[in-house]
Formats: sequence, structure tokens, C-alpha cells
Amino acid sequence: MTKTNATNITWHESHVERSEREKLLNQKGFTIWMTGLPSSGKSTTAFTLEHELMKKGHLAYVLDGDNIRYGLNKNLGFSAEDREENIRRIGEVTRLFADAGVVTITSFISPYRKDRDLARKIHDETGLIFIEIFVDTPVEICEERDPKGLYKKARKGEIKGFTGVDDPYESPDNPELVLKTESRSPEQVAGEIFEYLCNRELLLNEG
Repeated sequence: MTKTNATNITWHESHVERSEREKLLNQKGFTIWMTGLPSSGKSTTAFTLEHELMKKGHLAYVLDGDNIRYGLNKNLGFSAEDREENIRRIGEVTRLFADAGVVTITSFISPYRKDRDLARKIHDETGLIFIEIFVDTPVEICEERDPKGLYKKARKGEIKGFTGVDDPYESPDNPELVLKTESRSPEQVAGEIFEYLCNRELLLNEG
């Protein structure tokens, strides 16, 4: 657990209840956490789902692994320790977004179970819904896609500690949803998530 080094700080309670924000937005805030190998289809699915939700009147926002490393986590590399801190920070940020009433969608490899479990715990402790989605695409398919050419570089030894090559990926034990992306369009995959959210009655103005 990360140590709090700041001193002389006090948590200030908002004068606005979460339920008031939900009423204003006519939706619940929650986090959809997509995890899977590089090039498994996480980002494509996340942004397709965001677009679909917005078209249907739901406020949604994607936090993408690469995008976050341009700003908030630009000082972190890809060591096990930096990966852990990367996911810890995102767990805290998604909690804030979800508390604000936003349907928050993440797209992070997040290869280690303990880090994803911490992100879930951060939500559980404040009564927020955390939905872990395993984008279960075989590594062979991911390598065929390989839009950035990273698998090839990792196989040549040009990149060290690459998930799926010389660094492990620990698949979820009990994800809320498992998605297969091969031979399905991004719209079909996003549609499966949308149907799941409707079945759980998380989108209040649906149905």
C-alpha cells in the first residue's frame, strides 16, 4: 500500500451528495476497467463504447493507457514498480470521475492482478461500482495486429519487459465480463458491453 507522505491535510466533505449528481445527469457514475494484452482491442473497444454511450445521452469518458502517459503519468516507465504506481494513480482518478457521475472507461494493460484488485478496492471502499472486463484476445492475434510494431521489437530484444513476450500477463480470475474481439467488429463488442450495462440497470434513462 502506498504511504501517505503529506502532512497537515484534512479531507473535506462535499456539500453535494453523489445521488444529487446522479439525478442531474440521469445516470450512475461507475468504472469500466478493460484489461488485456497489448493490441487486444481494449482502446478500440473503449472509444467505440464511449461514442455509443454519448450518442444515447450518457456522459462517458475514456482514460487510455498511452494518453495518460503523455501527462499525469509521464514520469513513469514500465518497471513492475512503475506499472504498479501507474495503475494506483488511475484507480484513484477513475474513482473521482465515477464519483462525479461519469461513466468512466479505462483501457490499460494492467497486467498484474494485485494492481487491478487495488483499483477495485479503491472503488469498493466508497461504494462505487467497478466492472472488470477481460479483453481475451490470443497473443497470436495481438501480434498479427501489432499496429505499433512493439511485439516485433520485443521479440528482437529491442524492448525489455514487454507484456506477453518477456513479462507476464495475469488474466482476471472473476471478471464481470469476458470479451472476444477476433472476428467481431468493435461495434459488436461495444454492443455486448452496452447490453450488459442495461441488464444491470446502470444506465438510468434506458428502457
